[in-house]
Amino acid sequence: MVNSPMANILLVEDDEDLATLTQDYLANYGYNINVEGNGATAIERILEEKPDLVILDLMLPGADGIEVCRSIRDKFHNPILMLTARTDQIDQILGLEIGADDYVCKPVEPRLLAARVKALLRRSQPETSPAEILTNSEALTFDDLVIDNGSRRVTLADKEVELTTPEYDLLWLLAQNAGTVLSRQEIFESLRGISYDGQNRAIDINISHIRSKLNDDPNSPQRIKTVRNKGYMFAKSIRS
Repeated sequence: MVNSPMANILLVEDDEDLATLTQDYLANYGYNINVEGNGATAIERILEEKPDLVILDLMLPGADGIEVCRSIRDKFHNPILMLTARTDQIDQILGLEIGADDYVCKPVEPRLLAARVKALLRRSQPETSPAEILTNSEALTFDDLVIDNGSRRVTLADKEVELTTPEYDLLWLLAQNAGTVLSRQEIFESLRGISYDGQNRAIDINISHIRSKLNDDPNSPQRIKTVRNKGYMFAKSIRS
């Protein structure tokens, strides 16, 4: 699904001029764009309409973007792309912590926004050939950790580990390349089809979440190791 034609996107933005420009631009890619300017109303619409993707501004009347994301995340499983001010790193991190899949800094560069939308939709609605399905259905086992890509189920010591879609995709990529260091650039290109901009913290935050859920000590991680100035490496075994 190269451009996810006719994907339904809800743009939650109270700046009418920006909303119109964004709506017109993304419509050229074949997306169906609806606009909502109030955060409180957006919560109701997202849960009722279940759009394929939500583009969510932080500064909104009724309920801000953080509140909207926090309110819907447990019930809404499609991608959420946040729009944040370039200097609001705390908001960027908080947005990712509560479940946003990615963020784009304002002022929004239209081509970058379109690329992020395309990548998120492709990741959430992948097209696979029969051969790819067979390949992707394999299960990988690392000591007491089992990652079953057919069911997208992760178990640790026979107990299921709940991961978000971005967390699972990142874990699977690292696990497939166990023993090999992957740079942030390689991870971004593999998962999102775009280049790493040197500033996005999504990978690092998701690594932190995965480590926590896998009981991997962040001060001395054994499963997902940080290789300074290079990237991350998934260990083939944690047993000595």
